[in-house]
Amino acid sequence: MPESMRQGAIGMTADSNHARDAEVARLLDHAPQRNAADTIMFARLIGAKLASGELLHLGLTRAALDALRARHFTEAAPLRAVPEHITASEHQPFVDALRAFLLHHESSLAATDADAQCLATIIATACLRPDHLWRDLGLDGRDDVTAILTRHYPQLVARNTDNTRWKKFLARERALSEGRAPVPAPGCPGCEDYAFCYPSR
Repeated sequence: MPESMRQGAIGMTADSNHARDAEVARLLDHAPQRNAADTIMFARLIGAKLASGELLHLGLTRAALDALRARHFTEAAPLRAVPEHITASEHQPFVDALRAFLLHHESSLAATDADAQCLATIIATACLRPDHLWRDLGLDGRDDVTAILTRHYPQLVARNTDNTRWKKFLARERALSEGRAPVPAPGCPGCEDYAFCYPSR
């Protein structure tokens, strides 16, 4: 990549991160329990999509998103930039199955059942996006995803003994739980490292 393009990409990333961090801070300013782990987690997940204008990529309906806001960011304005109903995509069966799989492994540390439903939906929907899961979620790196999964799905994390990338791992474990051969998540073929994760395809 030419130096001028590389510098431009770095600048865009820095600007994007600044916008995201500003949205996260704004949400936490409206949080009664701003130091709670799940409140910080949801502020980061929602803040990233607010900054990029992609709230729809959370996979949450307007009602679910507004209820999540009311639970964690009580005084924040309603988040209206999503439809009342999510139009099902061709990959909805994958999302539904992975969401159910994650909920089955949810830790008892979950604050509320509604929070667990939201988190599972957000992660499953992110697996439709064509990048590494941490980028799809708007986080800073793989360690951020590992921390979230460890908090909420520790039994799953313990199975990842070969350090498989998380999107591939979740798709694989979900398929194996149903007695099926593993296949890539819908978003995997668009990732720059698809050939690394699936060299035989």
